[in-house]
Amino acid sequence: MATINFVPNDYIQQRQSSRANLMYLTLLAALLGGIGVTFSVIKMRQSVVGRELAAINAKMMEAKEQITQLEELKTKGKTMMKSMVMTAELLEPIPRSVVLACLTNNMPSGVSLLEMQLVEKENKVLATPAAKPAAAAAPAKPGAKTTQYQSAAAKNQKAAAPETKTVLQSNLEIEGIAPSDIEVASFIASLSGSILLDSVELVQSKEQDIDGVKFRQFRLRTSMKSNLTLTKDDISQIRKKREEMI
Repeated sequence: MATINFVPNDYIQQRQSSRANLMYLTLLAALLGGIGVTFSVIKMRQSVVGRELAAINAKMMEAKEQITQLEELKTKGKTMMKSMVMTAELLEPIPRSVVLACLTNNMPSGVSLLEMQLVEKENKVLATPAAKPAAAAAPAKPGAKTTQYQSAAAKNQKAAAPETKTVLQSNLEIEGIAPSDIEVASFIASLSGSILLDSVELVQSKEQDIDGVKFRQFRLRTSMKSNLTLTKDDISQIRKKREEMI
């Protein structure tokens, strides 16, 4: 028995097309929703990363400022330490009155002092003696590879370089008059044997006429011995001898 279909074919095709379009629209909406959610998550992560990056940059700037302040403090500390050392050295472990007394004690008869000038000068000296390297490394040829032995020898030579330190040295400029060069030479010899002075040298000696009397005007240059410390007994003895001479 034949089946009779009263529904037109066009209607059936239209219903199928509507169902297909609805399904496509649903899939498109789901896809767009997934894209939107993914975009939102990415934006949220970007904002979080941006905040973390800003916090890291702020910490880096703060650390940079702290490093700058630390360097300034180190520089100020070095300056203060140098000032403290200079001040400690300028406190005169040997009083100037004792230096003057030492000069007076060593003056021969007829010698008089006209001027004495004490000048402080910074000198650089070796802190520790430099050790000699065991063997000098041969200079490397241009383009040749540096061997391990040559590298070790170069490091040893660099480590053996002498270290220097700054020492404050006191220099004396002495000007006076004497009857003749004999008294000047005797004065130099006496000062050379003093426990305070070192390397006495004659800078100038010329003849002067004072009220018709001829004298020798001389100028001496000497320096105080470094790392010299006098006891109270030594200072008292020098001053006592000066008072006895006066």
